[in-house]
Amino acid sequence: MMNRYRMLATVALTLMAGLLTWGIHADTAADEQSIHRLLDDFHAAAAAADQQRYLDHFADKGVFMGTDDWERWPLDDFRQYVTQRFAGGVGWSYRPENRYVAFADSNNTAWFDEIMVSERWGRFRGTGVLVRQGDEWKIAHYSLTILIPNESFAPISKLATSGFEARALPAPDSGS
Repeated sequence: MMNRYRMLATVALTLMAGLLTWGIHADTAADEQSIHRLLDDFHAAAAAADQQRYLDHFADKGVFMGTDDWERWPLDDFRQYVTQRFAGGVGWSYRPENRYVAFADSNNTAWFDEIMVSERWGRFRGTGVLVRQGDEWKIAHYSLTILIPNESFAPISKLATSGFEARALPAPDSGS
């Protein structure tokens, strides 16, 4: 008799776990679609120079990482830059080619990477972290990097290194 109760309890727990897992996967699929829509609209807002719509995609403490070494923009600083940049009605346009989304076990945090193309500048990778705020996903961290084919890296590395060296402050006079 005791084995029968254990077996029924095991079956019940297995069914409950299966239902919970199914619910999580169903929510994840819907969340993934929401994230794709958010990121597509994020890029569309930038192309339209729609400042408010673009910035509304960020979490309150969001950060944008640009392609230069000094470009770490907390949202308030980034807001000032975007205001100036979009003032003339011109934004920037990146067309996503593919995107991957993954979720933390809590389903309240997600991360993504995407390959994008700019007609003017070429291929980029955007990576980021999203957080759930209420019923919405928001960008907590977005990083934009320029893609360089491995076979082209050496000459571009030399060019970048010389640019960083030219930008550097001169060494202090040692008094000799």
